[in-house]
This record gives sequence, structure tokens and C-alpha cells, in this order.
Amino acid sequence: MTAEELSRVIVKGMEEKKASDIVVMDLRGVKNAFTDFFVICSGNSDTQIEAISDSIEDEVIKNNKERPFRSEGKNNKQWVLMDYVDVVAHIFLKDKRTFYGLEELWGDAKITRIEH
Repeated sequence: MTAEELSRVIVKGMEEKKASDIVVMDLRGVKNAFTDFFVICSGNSDTQIEAISDSIEDEVIKNNKERPFRSEGKNNKQWVLMDYVDVVAHIFLKDKRTFYGLEELWGDAKITRIEH
């Protein structure tokens, strides 16, 4: 599965649990990027954050039989990071997403907003 295909599977997992403000950031042209894509979304509660991360994991396993190489933040449920090596999924509570501003930090990336 290519990084683009994996990004689409991750977006589907996000959409299944009504994630908001989904963006796919193509980092392949960005100097010193450690991954090909970031897929970022927001959730409204810690319960929704957990549901989104579980949904992403289920979709990727179903489509690619792959678990995240690393996952962080599942305990505090404010920012969950799921590292699939070529694609990293970020699931934020809305205020945490604004605070950390990944879209601004990686401003050279090509950003695609997913419309529902």
C-alpha cells in the first residue's frame, strides 16, 4: 500500500467517527520531513478522540493488516499520534490543535482539506 493509499484509509477511519477539520499534508517536498504525510483531524471530546483513533486502527488493519509502528497520547486523549512510518495521523481536541499549530509549523507542505 502506498503512502497516498494509506492516507485515504486513515481519512476514512476519521470520517467513520465524525472527525472534523480533516487535512492531509503532503510533506514529500518538504526538506527534513521524517514522513511522507500527516493526516490531521479534530474531535470534540476525549471519548470521540479515542473512538477516532480506534477507528483508524481498525480501518488500517482491515485494509493493510498493519498496526501503528508507534502510538502516543491514548491515555490523556488530547492529542493522539499514530505513526505508520510513511503516514502519521494526529487526532486533536480542538483547542490543542490550535495551540500546537502543526499546519503552521509545516507550512511548506501541500495541504488538502477533506470536505464532507
